[in-house]
Amino acid sequence: MSHQRIEVDVLVVGSGPVGATFARTLVEGGRSVMMVDAGPQLSSRPGEHLKNHFAYQHSHERFGGLVSGHLHPLSVPAAEPAEPGRLISLDAGVATYAVGGMATHWTGVTPRHHPAVELSDAFTAAEWNRLYDDAEALLHTGADLTADAVSHRIVLDALASEYRELPDAYGVRHLPMAARRRADNPRLVRWTGTDTVLGPLADGGRDDFVLREQHLCRRLVPSADGGRIEYAEIEDHRDWRTLRVTANTYVLACGAVLTPQLLYASGIRPPALGRYLTEQPVAFCQVVLRDDLVARVAADERFAERVAAHRASRPADPLPIPVDDADPNVWIPVSADRPWHCQIHRDLPYADLVPNREIDKRLVVDLRWFGLVDPRPENRVRFSDTEQDVFGLPRPGFDFSLGERDRERQHRMMADLRRAAAALGSYLPGSEPRFIVPTLPLHIAGTTRMGTDADTSVVGPGSRVWGVENLYLGGNGLIPTPNASNPTLTSVAMALRAARGILGTEHPSSAERRADERPGLLVPR
Repeated sequence: MSHQRIEVDVLVVGSGPVGATFARTLVEGGRSVMMVDAGPQLSSRPGEHLKNHFAYQHSHERFGGLVSGHLHPLSVPAAEPAEPGRLISLDAGVATYAVGGMATHWTGVTPRHHPAVELSDAFTAAEWNRLYDDAEALLHTGADLTADAVSHRIVLDALASEYRELPDAYGVRHLPMAARRRADNPRLVRWTGTDTVLGPLADGGRDDFVLREQHLCRRLVPSADGGRIEYAEIEDHRDWRTLRVTANTYVLACGAVLTPQLLYASGIRPPALGRYLTEQPVAFCQVVLRDDLVARVAADERFAERVAAHRASRPADPLPIPVDDADPNVWIPVSADRPWHCQIHRDLPYADLVPNREIDKRLVVDLRWFGLVDPRPENRVRFSDTEQDVFGLPRPGFDFSLGERDRERQHRMMADLRRAAAALGSYLPGSEPRFIVPTLPLHIAGTTRMGTDADTSVVGPGSRVWGVENLYLGGNGLIPTPNASNPTLTSVAMALRAARGILGTEHPSSAERRADERPGLLVPR
């Protein structure tokens, strides 16, 4: 295998929305950036959402089949079943090795985390709000994607009537989505992907930015005292050569499992690495809308023009809902009394479900209630010193269990799911309420958590690894708190803050300044 030396201002490992946030911010700040990803580029624009293709715009089942082929298991199934009442199997955890990562097929739901229940106190409330504003702009987040759709209004109105006791700030509302309708054809949606976040960088032809697909970062090589990264060793799997990349700054944004894996493989093993893992228990069901809710559509003045046009074009259709009506996207946010995030919409079908072709899909609504678990150090991803994954890196495994508080919240969450379902209709046969397989939502967090204590966190508030002056991390792994809401928006906000800190436009906290005095966290190999 041949070798090549490359020098660059910043090396970013990982090409999802978080890595793209670092890249764009740093390039716009005058730095040259090389971004690498172990997977291939699946679209002409780097990291474009695959659902932007016309064939998948209105078929969740067809798109689900496409996505399943891009998911790689993170661990092998345990030889023994998980101990009842204690350890829970997380074998459903997967990664996407592709330019854009999970953002090539993600749902695009981008809520802000609840300031008291979910949000870290690493930043002030004012700073969080400013970062969230910028992150929403970067991701093209809006709350009007299906605001005028017939099904959306039916569902929103029915749930708003059911949950009248909720305060305005946390009541039933439109679901924030990272997507926009196309100007040239408003029936179609352009879903946000890495190419959206990269903006002009996605067009290529620049001297200050390069994105290399099928480039696996095998390890970072620290200095003798562990206080600095000297270079990265990267395998080019297209031309089968090894690159030695020297940078002033290194950013790892490979996901909540692959980022700690790369740190472990590099001998960078702070005490909290992989620990405090959280995932989101999910209660799920599908509902067929009640006849009386559907009957109201024909008499509702808001829909009169569309219903008339639909009946003129399809006089034999028994439903008043247009066939091209957009899916509902309704949200009940996390609140102190209801610490779970509620999505009422249509999305990728879970793997164990069989589509019911006897029910008109216009009548089917998915209910997904996402819960939270308390961070505990014994919940973790660990890495083998003897077994390797398909890329030759330490194989991950999981230790995970639910605490009593976690279980109590899940029981209340399931009861609330049933309440919402009853307000909408009857269960779709085969899709009655159940808790889905753990980690299937792909929202693992906490494994490289942010904090102010190097013994219980991996990075400080500026996202820099404790004791390593030029190594920064990004992604859901940094979230140190219990969280039920989708994490990507928060992770992008944290990445914005970190990238600006690298550029010197954000001031480090006193805790980060003290970290400069700590020895490196290199574990000898």
